[in-house]
Amino acid sequence: MHLDPALWESTLNWQPTPAEIVKFQQLYDLVLVGNQVQNLTRITEPTDFWEKHIWDSLRGVKPFWHATNLRVIDVGTGAGFPGLPIAIVFPSWHLTLLDGTLKKIRFVNAAIEKLGLANAIGVHGRAEELGKHYHQQFDLVLIRAVGSIPACLKYGVPLTKRGGTVILYRGHWQPEEAKYLATYNWQIASFVTPISQSHRHCIYVQI
Repeated sequence: MHLDPALWESTLNWQPTPAEIVKFQQLYDLVLVGNQVQNLTRITEPTDFWEKHIWDSLRGVKPFWHATNLRVIDVGTGAGFPGLPIAIVFPSWHLTLLDGTLKKIRFVNAAIEKLGLANAIGVHGRAEELGKHYHQQFDLVLIRAVGSIPACLKYGVPLTKRGGTVILYRGHWQPEEAKYLATYNWQIASFVTPISQSHRHCIYVQI
């Protein structure tokens, strides 16, 4: 099961290659197996997986699709989202997938190996503890479904190069949350997912 090519085209002006579709399907299969031994994700129904994990992961970095050789960190990656789909589609980007749960990072690294992703690595640790080690090293810092906006900025800003961007993947957005971003140059993109028509937002905070 994968998204209709027309949905990719109409929403992203892009379609995955057959090889990318195969890897997405392999990733889905790996997640189903991994979910049998640990709680990786509640999103396991095929259509939901393609829409809410694959499509949503890629939609968040749409403004940067033209770029090459980016250093990217996915903070709180969980089962590997958004990092793994991005690593599949952008082989010139260098992905670090960070999570504080060792079992999840073991799953992520096993998936990276099975998918043959030479441009990705899973790292066990917490962003607030690794901020000095990775200080200002990344062009993009991706934070999806990890706490409040102030918490996300606390985790993400120290990791981001000058001129880089923190991308906050959000479901709901309240205008009053803008007060937390007042000291930054930021933009917000609002969109709906292609099947369930769920409202999503991405906040792009330039550092």
